[in-house]
Amino acid sequence: MYDLGDRILMVASDRISTYDVVHPTPIPDKGAVLTGLSAFWFGRTGHIVANHFVSATEDVPEDVRGRAMAVRKLQMLPVECVVRGYITGSGWKDYQATGSVSGIELPPGLRESERLPTPIFTPSTKADVGHDEAIDFARAAELVGDEQLMRRVRDVSVALYEFAAGHARERGVILADTKFEFGLDDDGELVVGDEVLTPDSSRYWPADGYEAGRPQPSFDKQYVRDWASASGWDKTPPAPAIPDDVVAGTRGRYVEAYERITGEPFDAWLARTAA
Repeated sequence: MYDLGDRILMVASDRISTYDVVHPTPIPDKGAVLTGLSAFWFGRTGHIVANHFVSATEDVPEDVRGRAMAVRKLQMLPVECVVRGYITGSGWKDYQATGSVSGIELPPGLRESERLPTPIFTPSTKADVGHDEAIDFARAAELVGDEQLMRRVRDVSVALYEFAAGHARERGVILADTKFEFGLDDDGELVVGDEVLTPDSSRYWPADGYEAGRPQPSFDKQYVRDWASASGWDKTPPAPAIPDDVVAGTRGRYVEAYERITGEPFDAWLARTAA
């Protein structure tokens, strides 16, 4: 992030990490996919909530075009806003242990990756060091310092998820869960910031072949994570280099996510921002 005075330049890296350690091998075009998808969603969700996007070309240097955007400055809220439409990941682990997620009791007998009766809002802390921690709504409201504002954040988060999940499903993609970050602008208006609805902030699954009761293939770095787990690496720094075939497979998954969701070739985004 670079300070432009009244704006910020956000540049998305091609670097990738697993288990909180950055690998020395980048994933080509990963940053451009994250930026292009964020711009796509910012352009389609303004009727739900304002966003910080200004431009992917104006105030953006040529050498980072495609993977950078100029955005408004915000006073960010100190919580991560997670919405889950399916029970998977850390939510599945919590459910197995307690029958609930972030204090929300769920029906008994759910299977891994099963669709929830309704999407649930499961916030977490923003940890400066270590992992974010799941919290309930009351704790989130306490951290934000305004319960009414936190209710607005929750409702907007769920509305964004439902809108995006409906669009994705029409494109043959399941949006299992996602994370948003919000801030307040100079007028005190709620604004969604950072990246939105990308493969790094969301779990996207191909709808064809979906079956509850098991993990699902996904359009994110799970492919790298699976390789890292099987490599014999002990998950402590330094992270190993990623083989060429895993790099290519990971890039392909990111690009496919962009093309499925936007309905346009990935090269169209690169051409549009290079102009």
